[in-house]
Amino acid sequence: MTAMTDEPLALRRTTSSNLKSWVESANTGETDFPIQNLPFGVFSDNNSGTPRVGVAIGELIVDLAVLESAGLLSVPYTVIDDAGQPKSVFRQGRLNDFVALGKAVWSSVRIQLSTLLAADGAALRDNAAVRERAFVRQCDAVMHLPFEIPGYTDFYSSREHATNVGCMFRDPKNALMPNWLEIPIGYNGRASSVVVSGTPIQRPNGQRKDPNSERPTYGPCRKLDIELETGFFVGIGSDLGTPIPAASADKHIFGMVLLNDWSARDIQQWEYQPLGPFNSKGFATTISPWVVTMDALAPFRVEQPAQTPKPLPYLRGATNAGVDLNLEVQLKPKLAVSPTTIARTNFKHMYWSMAQQLAHHTSSGCNMRIGDLLGSGTISGPKSESRDDNVGTFGSLLELTWNGQSPLKLGNGEARNFIEDGDELTLLGWCQGEGYRIGFGSCVGTILPAHAIEAPESDE
Repeated sequence: MTAMTDEPLALRRTTSSNLKSWVESANTGETDFPIQNLPFGVFSDNNSGTPRVGVAIGELIVDLAVLESAGLLSVPYTVIDDAGQPKSVFRQGRLNDFVALGKAVWSSVRIQLSTLLAADGAALRDNAAVRERAFVRQCDAVMHLPFEIPGYTDFYSSREHATNVGCMFRDPKNALMPNWLEIPIGYNGRASSVVVSGTPIQRPNGQRKDPNSERPTYGPCRKLDIELETGFFVGIGSDLGTPIPAASADKHIFGMVLLNDWSARDIQQWEYQPLGPFNSKGFATTISPWVVTMDALAPFRVEQPAQTPKPLPYLRGATNAGVDLNLEVQLKPKLAVSPTTIARTNFKHMYWSMAQQLAHHTSSGCNMRIGDLLGSGTISGPKSESRDDNVGTFGSLLELTWNGQSPLKLGNGEARNFIEDGDELTLLGWCQGEGYRIGFGSCVGTILPAHAIEAPESDE
């Protein structure tokens, strides 16, 4: 294991734009997974249906358990199997056990992998027998949820998004609620319905109330929407009753994913008062399978937008709390040949940072656990950043169509107010470096029809 005294310099070297890999597909400049990235995920394949931990590099996945068993990767054992024997943290169907080893181990593994996969990394490059067992093509793999997720919280941290929604449903002069500029607004979501990219999403049924109707009806959602978000996984937990200061919150974050918090807008509009979203959000949340570490994102950290009024002291102290992360949404109808890009924006516009979200979440004494997932909330950018191709900067169809008043025109001639059955929605994200990009892969979901509603027995 690399000595801790060497880690800061060695970690910086893992993000150098000059770094190249002997894995040719990692050097194209267009791949999401160059050697500077090395995101973690959980996969299985035809050779072994057992999920285990891997890292993406170019078009490949490197099986970390194979590298460890070959003596090329050094990691402490902490998992004990049923026979009382130590078991590799990489032979697990989740990242929790590896991440529980702590930040020094995360960094050490990143440095070791960077060395093994670098152009001059002869120990793995020249070992054909290990290479044969260690590498799997991404196209041949099945990706799984990267973490066992104890809890999920979703925030509401984009000022542009909150303003748009406030203008739509309240007085535009008072679009933001009085507490919005003082507190990172959030709600506790449903961890059990977080699914990995590629999982089909069933259109939810629920109560909906038309404005002119006396009572609600029950049936399929009519205003199904996406929420373009990112999420981050907690890597170092906290004890019950112990807050995490904003200034040190980054140390508790393992990495980020793309996140789509599917939303049933008509169900939400009826149910959200007084306690907020429930069935309108709890039916599904999709995340991308690869967790991009905060070490990989270090070169792309930027200052967050100016905050007025100045946040209360417990929300201050984080520096370079934003991330210059490009985001894109594509919509592909069932019969379309290709998708239409419907939105582009950037995570750097987020008013409340990840550090502030984590600090506020724990400020009451709420404890964090390894694998807890925190969503950013819908990410919308300023209208001024709209491009000449008329692609919007808003992270939801609610905003892009202004609640259905201005339908989106798609490339195949169709139009959308909200999502229809058979539509495939894809979120993309990447940080652009000099000659390389740190990508997140894709976050994809296709909408299936709602479950048929069984007719009840007659009351007569």
